[in-house]
Amino acid sequence: MAESSTAAAAASAAKSDAQTEELLDRMLTRLALCDDSKLEALLSKLLPLTISSLSSPSQAVRNKVLEILSHVNKRVKHQPEIGLPLLELWKMYMEANAAPMVKNFCIVYIEMAFERAPLKEKENMAPMLVVNISKLPQQHQEILLRIATKVIGECHASHIDNEIAVKYKLVNDSQDMDLFLEFCLHTILYQPQAQGGGSPPGLSISQANCVAGKVPLKGDMLLKRKLGILSVTDAIELSPELVYPLYLAASADSQEPVVKRGEELIKRKASGVNLDDPRLISRLFLLFTGTTGAENTAADSRVNPGNATLKVKMMAVFCRSITAANSFPSTLQCIFGCIYGTSTTSRLKQLGMEFTVWVFKHSKLDQLKLMGPLILNGILKLLDGYSNSDSDSVARDTRIFSFQAIGLLAQRLPQLFRDKIDMATRLFDALKVESQSLRFIIQEATNSLAAAYMEASSAVLTELETLLLNNCQVEQSEVRFCAVRWATSVFDSQHCPSRFICMLGAADSRLDIREMALEGLFLGKDVGRMISQNLDHKYPKLEDMLEYILKQQPRLLDSYEMREQKLLFPSKTYVAMIQFLLKCFETELVQNNSLGRSSEFLYSVKRMCLLLEHAMAFEGSVELHSTTSKALVTIGSYLTEMVSSHLASRISWLKTLLSHVDMDTRESVARLLGIASSSLLLAASADLIGELVSSLSGTNKRFEVQHGALSAIGYVAADCVSRSPSIPEELLLNTLKCLVDVVNSEGATLASIAMQALGHIGLYAPLPLLICDSSPVSILEVLNEKLSKLLSGDDSKAIQKIVISLGHMCVKETSASQLKIALDLIFSLCRSKVEDILFAAGEALSFLWGGVPVTADVILKTNYTSLSMTSNFLMGDMKLSLSKYSSDEKNEASEDCLTVVRDTISKKLFDDLLYSTRKDERCAGTVWLLSLTMYCGHHPTIQQILPEIQEAFSHLLGEQHELTQELASQGMSIVYELGDATMKKNLVDALVTTLTGSGKRKRAIKLVEDSEVFQEGTIGESLSGGKLSTYKELCNLANEMGQPDLIYKFMDLANYQASVNSKRGAAFGFSKIAKQAGDALQPHLRSLIPRLVRYQYDPDKNVQDAMAHIWKSLVADPKKTIDENLDYIFDDLLTQCGSRLWRSREASCLALADIIQGRKFDQVGKHLKKIWLAAFRAMDDIKETVRNAGDKLCRSITSLTIRLCDVSLTEASDARKSMDVVLPFLLAEGILSKVDSIRKASIGVVMKLAKGAGIAIRPHLSELVCCMLESLSSLEDQGLNYVELHAANVGIQTEKLENLRLSIAKGSPMWETLDLCINVVDNKSLDMLVPRLANLVRSGVGLNTRVGVASFINLLVQKVGVDIRPYTNMLSRLLFPVVKEEKSTAAKRSFASALAIVLKYAPPSQAQKLIEDTAALHTGDRNAQISCAYLLKSYSSVASDVLSGYNTVIIPVMFVSRFEDDKHVSGLFEELWEESTSGERITLQLYLEEIISLVCESITSSSWASKRKSAQAICKLSEVLGDSLSSYHHVLLKSLMKEIPGRLWEGKEILLHAIGALSKACHEAISTEDPTIPGTILSFVSSACTKKIKKYREAAFSCLEQVIKSFGNPEFFHMVFPMLFDMINSASVNITGRAPLASDTSKAESDEAEDVSAPVDKLMNCITSCIQVASVTDILEHKMKLMDAILISLSPGFQWIVKMSAFSCIKELSSRLRTVLDDSQETSLYAGTTGFIQELFYSVSPKVVECISTIKISQVHIAASECLLEITELYRSISAAANSNWSWTDNGIKGEVAHLLEMEKNEQAKSLLKKCIDILEKLPQTNAQPS
Repeated sequence: MAESSTAAAAASAAKSDAQTEELLDRMLTRLALCDDSKLEALLSKLLPLTISSLSSPSQAVRNKVLEILSHVNKRVKHQPEIGLPLLELWKMYMEANAAPMVKNFCIVYIEMAFERAPLKEKENMAPMLVVNISKLPQQHQEILLRIATKVIGECHASHIDNEIAVKYKLVNDSQDMDLFLEFCLHTILYQPQAQGGGSPPGLSISQANCVAGKVPLKGDMLLKRKLGILSVTDAIELSPELVYPLYLAASADSQEPVVKRGEELIKRKASGVNLDDPRLISRLFLLFTGTTGAENTAADSRVNPGNATLKVKMMAVFCRSITAANSFPSTLQCIFGCIYGTSTTSRLKQLGMEFTVWVFKHSKLDQLKLMGPLILNGILKLLDGYSNSDSDSVARDTRIFSFQAIGLLAQRLPQLFRDKIDMATRLFDALKVESQSLRFIIQEATNSLAAAYMEASSAVLTELETLLLNNCQVEQSEVRFCAVRWATSVFDSQHCPSRFICMLGAADSRLDIREMALEGLFLGKDVGRMISQNLDHKYPKLEDMLEYILKQQPRLLDSYEMREQKLLFPSKTYVAMIQFLLKCFETELVQNNSLGRSSEFLYSVKRMCLLLEHAMAFEGSVELHSTTSKALVTIGSYLTEMVSSHLASRISWLKTLLSHVDMDTRESVARLLGIASSSLLLAASADLIGELVSSLSGTNKRFEVQHGALSAIGYVAADCVSRSPSIPEELLLNTLKCLVDVVNSEGATLASIAMQALGHIGLYAPLPLLICDSSPVSILEVLNEKLSKLLSGDDSKAIQKIVISLGHMCVKETSASQLKIALDLIFSLCRSKVEDILFAAGEALSFLWGGVPVTADVILKTNYTSLSMTSNFLMGDMKLSLSKYSSDEKNEASEDCLTVVRDTISKKLFDDLLYSTRKDERCAGTVWLLSLTMYCGHHPTIQQILPEIQEAFSHLLGEQHELTQELASQGMSIVYELGDATMKKNLVDALVTTLTGSGKRKRAIKLVEDSEVFQEGTIGESLSGGKLSTYKELCNLANEMGQPDLIYKFMDLANYQASVNSKRGAAFGFSKIAKQAGDALQPHLRSLIPRLVRYQYDPDKNVQDAMAHIWKSLVADPKKTIDENLDYIFDDLLTQCGSRLWRSREASCLALADIIQGRKFDQVGKHLKKIWLAAFRAMDDIKETVRNAGDKLCRSITSLTIRLCDVSLTEASDARKSMDVVLPFLLAEGILSKVDSIRKASIGVVMKLAKGAGIAIRPHLSELVCCMLESLSSLEDQGLNYVELHAANVGIQTEKLENLRLSIAKGSPMWETLDLCINVVDNKSLDMLVPRLANLVRSGVGLNTRVGVASFINLLVQKVGVDIRPYTNMLSRLLFPVVKEEKSTAAKRSFASALAIVLKYAPPSQAQKLIEDTAALHTGDRNAQISCAYLLKSYSSVASDVLSGYNTVIIPVMFVSRFEDDKHVSGLFEELWEESTSGERITLQLYLEEIISLVCESITSSSWASKRKSAQAICKLSEVLGDSLSSYHHVLLKSLMKEIPGRLWEGKEILLHAIGALSKACHEAISTEDPTIPGTILSFVSSACTKKIKKYREAAFSCLEQVIKSFGNPEFFHMVFPMLFDMINSASVNITGRAPLASDTSKAESDEAEDVSAPVDKLMNCITSCIQVASVTDILEHKMKLMDAILISLSPGFQWIVKMSAFSCIKELSSRLRTVLDDSQETSLYAGTTGFIQELFYSVSPKVVECISTIKISQVHIAASECLLEITELYRSISAAANSNWSWTDNGIKGEVAHLLEMEKNEQAKSLLKKCIDILEKLPQTNAQPS
């Protein structure tokens, strides 16, 4: 059973194959017999069927298929115009079950079909080839991709259509797109190769073959293909990462268009590419390096590296990609390819090093460990290959990047370098030899390398020490810089060699090196900051540091008494060395306090002392000697006994230094003598004092000697007095007497030194009385007068020393009189303006009060100067400044005396100075009270009066004097620190009330004449030019102005000034108190913070700074604090924006401008309108600075508002709320403001709101649109209105000016806002918007507003379309009268355009009425006619489909209105006619009936203008249509003839022209219908010829001529010629009645002859037309009259134009006579004719010749010559026809013609005259004339 079934199937298949073979055979036959013209249609069916048969297993079938295909190939091979069925083949190819052989043949014929397909079909098919291409065999993929890219090149090189781009976007399979893009990239990379093979850069051989196919690509084809690929990839909008390699390759192409397109696409499409995409970077690396080096890759598949240009561009990409920096080993290959590649360039080397820097900076550490050593070796090899003299910029940049890379690698991989110093040596050597331009980079690299050696071994560090020592003082500053930098960074601060290098660097010539060296020694500018930050600096042990220094220079300990030793280092090095050693000494001393001072330490100190003595060498600098001597004093202050015993043996050395040139050095040496004397025996000390005293009276009066001796006396004598027993009293008295004498006798400086010495002695014991005139007197009594003079002098330094010495002298004093003198002397300084003097006096008062925190030993045996110098009142912390000084000793002076002193001081301060009317006394009181509070604050007596002190300081906070104010605030903080809890609370409350403005001054100051109310210059000058500051000057000014009450305003200003100053002063104290007050301030913050915020923006910089101090002290988190108190801040600032004080207004605006930034709607929503109001008010402020602040606030609130109303940045609900607040306000108060800046700002904001708000603006659309439209005119530059008013006077056309105004308005923000409004209009908006627009149409004024509203309606209707229909009735009824009444051309056009677009959507009934009303306007006045033209033009351009149904209405109107008298109106309708009609004749025929109806209606109108244009219309109809008008001739003729009779009116002659034109066009129909009508017409016209009005008569003659010619009735001759002859006779009589004329030249053309001669030419034309229609018999009958008429017209009295008409008449007559000669055989007719010809010849010819000779017009000559030739030829004709006896008599005409021939210049006339002579010469001649 199965076998039979199989056999049946086989038989069936065999049968089927046979049928198929038979079918194919028939197809082959048909193919062979088919013509080429039908071959394409046959192939479209045959080819798919044939190829599909290849799936048959039968070999016979396949052979037959191959035979057919072979035939097809031969037929179509050389006929590319024969197409193949492309779509069918592609469908067959894509069938899932298609056999492989079918697919193979399909692909062949698909490729062939694409070659022959039309472009449109190809571009539609190409995207289909790419879909699912990844599922096809590779060979087929290549073919299809090649076809697709070829089509892309052919079709899309310049652009790609959107519908095609959409098809490419359908390639949504990532594999398909990857294949397509890869092939596109290969195509972009492809370059034509020279002979010799190989593959282009970036491609393998197989890839290049795949791109090119069988024929290499080149030239224009390749260019188009690349450009097409770029267009397609641009259109399908792929991710930047996919297309970036393609665009990058394009930008590096060899063809300029591809490069430009590639660069453009990179900027536009790939600027946001993710350069860290691993796939993208791997593709780029493959492009860069290729696969050339891979041994396991076939030769044809090895990808070459990209070209140099592409590599350069890719390197720029790699240098921005972190992924590229971490793509080992590709990163390494790339770098080495750049540096050592075979095709590398200097530019690539540079970029390679730049990439290396990038890699070292961004690569991961594990990858860097692999690459780092290899790259480093490559860098060093590269650097070795360059010479130092290379000047190439690229080479220089390469080396720069190389050194940068080394520096970065040192930071990332320090272990590569720290084992040996080779790299350090290399870089230091490079710094010495490289060019200057490279040294900075090498310096940076060297500094980076330093970090690598921080953890190096001790052996390496030792080598580094040597290296740095060798380089720290070389010539190149960069090397020295690096050496010092390494010394400070590589080694710790206890490393002695590095500190020594820093010491050497401290004397460098470069400032930066010196500063860095000093920082390394902790001696730089930031030491104070370091100390304040409690940085724990570790110093080396003094012994180690000193040992290393001495090891370097052992001779540093050498010193000689005469100081002749040589310095081994620069002075600055010594200074740094000594200062650093002193730090080491102090540090070690503190550490050793607990352990006891070791002998090694003391030995080191002794050696240091020897070094210091060495440093005092004579050649040292002043700075060095001062530093050294102070260092000895410092050591002595700690180790007094040791230093004292050491210096006791160096007394003579010290004495030599007492005369040193430097004052500080002398002072220090004097202290050292005092220290040394403590180790001397009392007698030796006494001798020393005596020696010093005697030196004062010696011959050496040099100042330095005296100063040194006086200073030394004070220190040594004080030391002796402090001993027990003391020096002999006599010696002491002598010493004191000597000092007193110096004070009395010497100048201020020496006197001050002597007083200082007395003070030093007084610190240990009360000064004894001196014997003066045998009576004991106190020293101050003796010196009182002299001291008073000195204290009132100008030497401030001397005064300071004297004042402080007074305090010192009274420390142990018990004498009340002496104390009183001291106090009086100190109080005498209360008006001093020198701050230092006041501070010195305060210190003196502190010593008098008692309880100062210093002892006599501190003052005399340390480097102490004074309390006021030791503590900084304004900058430092008092406790810190005085912490190192403490005093436990009790003052032995009598407490009673001290009580009196304290009472005196208190009374002076509180009763006199602090509340004085003089500001300088108040300042002195403040300084002194602050000094007492600070220096004696813990004394019980000060504690008792702290409340009074607090009150005084509070009062002084309002001082104008800056120092007073700042010190008062400083005092407040000290009082707060000293006081108890109650006092602290009261103080905080008082400060808060001062800051918030609610506090009152507790104590008033009485004003006297010289009381200064304002600072000088604050309120200008007086009327006389003097200053205004004191109370008296202000009163005088008020009286001079006649306004005594003005003084109260001045006082008000002064109070305000004081309140501002109080706030500023309070702020200084507050900032310190706030740190300590803590929770006590919390209840006040709510009232403080708004004011503090405002005060930080105060115009006074000092107030700003002060409040900023408080703010920092009070507020830990400013943002949080402001957010929590935002409403209170807003309330305060908005209130103050309306303050009467400009300072408050300005500060509030500036504060608001800052605070509102970045806020959300819920934070500022309720204040938004108020802020806008405040901004506008400030912008119109009277003060400029407030206006500037208002501008800033306006900018800030604008930015905030735009953000809040922008739906893309703010939630829609908040945006809507913001818009509800802001927009109505801006429209109502901003744009309508009279202030220009406010208007501009408002418009700008509204425009930005409209741009960003989107649909949130819809509720306000009607108000916004109307406001913007009104603003178009209201905000227009008023200058344009002025120009328009005077435009006519200066010759400017109004229409041009209007267009200019409109173009300016269209560029305005208002117009731009209107455009934005159009975009958000919806159907709901129309309900409110359209009525508002309608109202604006009715009431709007101003050209810009009216044109604007019309344009807006136009745009609105375009936007909403059919949704406008409910409003069309209202709009059309509104707009139509507006168009009709509008006077402005521009506005009329705009409203017409708006009405046209409304018409487009109007219902048919409305449209009909509107069009009919428009057409009716043509009968109105000029304005109505212009309106009609504009409307019809707008209708035809906008609503042509609506208008086309009413052509029967508008076409007649347009046609008739073309003939309006007004040229402008007629021009408009003429233009409209030309636009609306395709062919004039056809249009007229289509609408002839309607046109005739309108014409007839118009001609019967009472308006002459209507009659005129109707008549002109008839003329035009007759001209265009001709006899096609015949069916309407009776209507037209009847209308015209009805109008002819009656009175004449202007322009009536047009009716005659119309009759003439109509007669010409319809003469046959008129004659046929009624033969009598032509006669009637003739009689009408003939009667018109008799009218006296010249213009009408001329028209009548022209019409008569046309009527005669048109109808051609011979009877007309009899009817008309007699009348014409009479008229010409009459003209002849008129002309002969004039004075005879010599010629027919210009005189004949004069105006006098115009009235007579003007109709004669018309008469002659009419006679000519009569001759034309008359019978010959009639002509011969009237020949004499004709002759007379011709002769009359040729008479000299007429113009040449008349003669031209006569010549035409003669020609016509000659023509008619010639006809008789040619045709007539009748003897009588012939004889009459010949006789007439003879008469013409003998009578007319001379006249014609005369015309030629008298008229100098060439046109006349030609016509006359032609006429003469006609007559002559006629005469010859009759002579030839006569018998041979015929002859003519020459009456002289031949000679005249010959003469004219000689004179004639016109060639044509000359030729004619020559012919005449030839004829005359051939005629037989007799001597007698014929009878």
